[in-house]
Amino acid sequence: MSVSRALVLIPLLLLFGCSSPDDQKETAARPVLVVQPQQAGDMVDIFPGEVRARYEPELAFRIGGKISDRKVEVGDRVKKGQVLARLNAEDVRLELESARARLASAEADHRLAKSELERYRELLERKVVSRSQFDAVDSRFDASLAQLKQARAQLNVARNQTDYAELRAPRPGVIAQRLAEAGQVVAAGQAVFVLAVDGDREVRIDLPEQDIDRFSVGKPVSIELWSRPGKPFPGKIRELSPAADPRSRTYEARVAFDNDQVGADLGQSARVFVGNASAESALLLPLAAVTADDGSPYVWVVDPASLTLKKTPVRTGPYLAEQVPVLEGLKPGDWVVAAGTQLLSEGEKVLPLDRQNRQLDLTGE
Repeated sequence: MSVSRALVLIPLLLLFGCSSPDDQKETAARPVLVVQPQQAGDMVDIFPGEVRARYEPELAFRIGGKISDRKVEVGDRVKKGQVLARLNAEDVRLELESARARLASAEADHRLAKSELERYRELLERKVVSRSQFDAVDSRFDASLAQLKQARAQLNVARNQTDYAELRAPRPGVIAQRLAEAGQVVAAGQAVFVLAVDGDREVRIDLPEQDIDRFSVGKPVSIELWSRPGKPFPGKIRELSPAADPRSRTYEARVAFDNDQVGADLGQSARVFVGNASAESALLLPLAAVTADDGSPYVWVVDPASLTLKKTPVRTGPYLAEQVPVLEGLKPGDWVVAAGTQLLSEGEKVLPLDRQNRQLDLTGE
């Protein structure tokens, strides 16, 4: 070895010789995010919703036709019996005239049949006509009477059709939706408006499919309007859809409350708070904190004294939207790795950090 190469290696050897084993271990510690489990009873789920009317009927014409006039806009307040829209009444008017003509014809036929029946009755008494001839005239009279009743019924229907050409509000309320426009041809029963009826109000929310077993009609909840934060008021689940929405896979629920005390307006945004305490005494961890080997769940617990990892088997409950209830295997004061669990190993030294990337003292000293 040359003298120059020896002179280069000597400082490097001295540098490595000055590094202690503890320093090397400190450098090798892996930074990890750690959390302590939360009590399930202290947690609530929050569902965004909207204040809606309890009764929201879809209003439609009872006959088909072309809408000639629309009288109201979305958000307009309407009274009972107020005209909301009209159909082109030309076809209805022609049908009414036709029904009147049929009635006049039926009345004329009935008068003729009646007079003929009276004449034949006199002839029968004088034995000028046979009984069979009289029966034929009597039968024509009965047929004319039936046709007269039918014509009168058709005239009444035609008159009703004229009234049906106007769509009126069945109850006072607010127009929540407009589903058709003037000039549009609609079928009988096709929705034209949605009316938010005055009276009871409630909050519409969507519940996740995986948690639907936790909810039932009558379950008490707490509601808060976005316009009035920090002022919750009580409510309860009044209605729960029996089937999930095919697109969102959520269940619609309606939460009732006393609007006389709250004074909520239609369309206001609200939040519904629902307690998620488990029937068993459970601790909650973030989803990323729990992993599994061959279907057996476990977590990484940090030893506060040595700052090393211990693989800890746990028993979990039904997974929530963002958390996992741990029923066995953990204590409330344990520190658990909350992310990157697939990269860790048993006994590995770590550097515990909080969510603000600050180093934690797990011993509490």
